[in-house]
Amino acid sequence: MNEPLMVEIIAYAPTAYYHCTHCEVAWREMGATNRIHQEQMGGSLPDDLMQEYQVVSDWVREIFRVHCDRVVLKVVDAASMEGFYKSLKYNVHRYPAVIVNSGKARFIGVQTLSSAGEEIARQLASRPMEA
Repeated sequence: MNEPLMVEIIAYAPTAYYHCTHCEVAWREMGATNRIHQEQMGGSLPDDLMQEYQVVSDWVREIFRVHCDRVVLKVVDAASMEGFYKSLKYNVHRYPAVIVNSGKARFIGVQTLSSAGEEIARQLASRPMEA
C-alpha cells in the first residue's frame, strides 16, 4: 500500500480560542451561541490576509477533490511555534508556502498554488497505483 503524499502549507490562518471540550459542550447546552468564536475568526486576520487564506482554502478543496486520499495536507499557522519552526526548517520567509514531499519541492506565494498543484500531480503520477 502506498503512503499518501505529504503536503504542508504554512500560512497565516484565522484563530479562535476555545475552552476545554467539556466546557464548550456545557456552554452550548446552556444555550450560549457561537457568536464570540465567529467574531474571533472574523477579526483575527486583516482583510488581505483573510482573502489570501480563502484562496488557499479553495485550493486545498480542489486538491482533495482531484486527489482524494492520495495526499495528506497539513495547514500550519505561520504565527504559531510550529509555523516558526517549519519556516526555519524549509527556509521560508513569505506566506503562504506549500511544501511538497518533505521539502523536495517548495512553492512560495498565492501565485504559485497552481504550480504546486501541478507538482503534486506529477509526484503522484510517478508513484505506482495500488490495486
